[in-house]
Amino acid sequence: MVIRTLSLFLLLGVTVAASASAAPSSIVKIAYVGAASSRSLPQAWLDQPAIDDGMQGARLAIEDDNTTGRFVGQTFQLSETIAPDADHAVAAVKDLLAQGQRLFVADLPAAALDAIADLGKAQGAIIIDATSHDDSLRAADCRANLLHTLPSDAMLADALMQFLSVKRWTRILLAAGPTPGDKAYADAIRRSARKFQIKLAADKPWTYDPGARQTDTGHFGIADESARFTQGIEYDVLVVADENNDFGDDLAFRTTLPRPVAGTQGVVPTAWARPFEEWGGTQLQNRFLKLAHRWMSERDYGAWLAVRSYGEAAVRAQTSDPAKIAAYLRGPDFAVAGFKGTQLSFRAWDGQLRQPVLLSDARALVSVSPQPGFLHETSELDTLGIDQPETSCHAK
Repeated sequence: MVIRTLSLFLLLGVTVAASASAAPSSIVKIAYVGAASSRSLPQAWLDQPAIDDGMQGARLAIEDDNTTGRFVGQTFQLSETIAPDADHAVAAVKDLLAQGQRLFVADLPAAALDAIADLGKAQGAIIIDATSHDDSLRAADCRANLLHTLPSDAMLADALMQFLSVKRWTRILLAAGPTPGDKAYADAIRRSARKFQIKLAADKPWTYDPGARQTDTGHFGIADESARFTQGIEYDVLVVADENNDFGDDLAFRTTLPRPVAGTQGVVPTAWARPFEEWGGTQLQNRFLKLAHRWMSERDYGAWLAVRSYGEAAVRAQTSDPAKIAAYLRGPDFAVAGFKGTQLSFRAWDGQLRQPVLLSDARALVSVSPQPGFLHETSELDTLGIDQPETSCHAK
């Protein structure tokens, strides 16, 4: 009798499991849209940029979404569109909108992000910007249906200035390159320095082009210029704004005074870093390495967070309706785990994902901001970047 009863329970269990697997699932469709770009290679050719940078993070996240979704009858699908340039990417988004696509992850420059957000606004589409640090997209050029997973330049600068303040390294020499990205990063450093009472001992543009860096004596010219550039200045840290890696790596150990380098080179504030292992970071690093056969980059992490945010919102809100997913993403109940020791959520005023910022060099995690002692009335994470009272984003 006991054996027959047990057999009946096992049969019922198989039947229930079969019914659950046969139950129709709701499908959540996410579109990854990027534009092919000829990224500037680092001067010494040490780090080749991956052609699938960003996309592999999205692929890992869709696996994670489906791992969770199968328990609640949800299936997540990821489509990938890499256009030859930004204009073709905007056209691709227009076509996807016509096909009914409403949830987008974007790896695009600022102008293209504005364009696709405007295209999608009337049709209820939401775009998560997965790879941009641009402050203007979180300020006057913000859009109500545009969210951001990577930290803004303002957040990165604040993370670094908080660290310098705690270390009491309160005098910096700022070396800014000539590109628009360099200038934007330098502006963020200047604003943050004022905010945290860090003194700009000097603010100098870097204009030297060594030209013959690959010759037998090229390194002598760079060393001489680095010494001249920093000569006669009393400072604690050399902060570099060099988004394209044109000169920043040349400055360490070549300055007149023995001083550390930070900013876009040296100790770098970033959303993700290869040496990061805390709060389960090793698990994410290992799973990504198994999938992509390379280390996870910051762009991969931004894309992973974007796709995971859609998955988390869909599961928590128990819906596949893009409008309801979008509302939940921006609502007070949304949170996503990002392997950073705390829940991450989108700021209501500018669509920025609040999160800790890592301070890392190529081989070691140096610190994590916000630093201890920097308090906020609602969230310590909001000590990084533009807070609600100072925002110039007024999108509805």
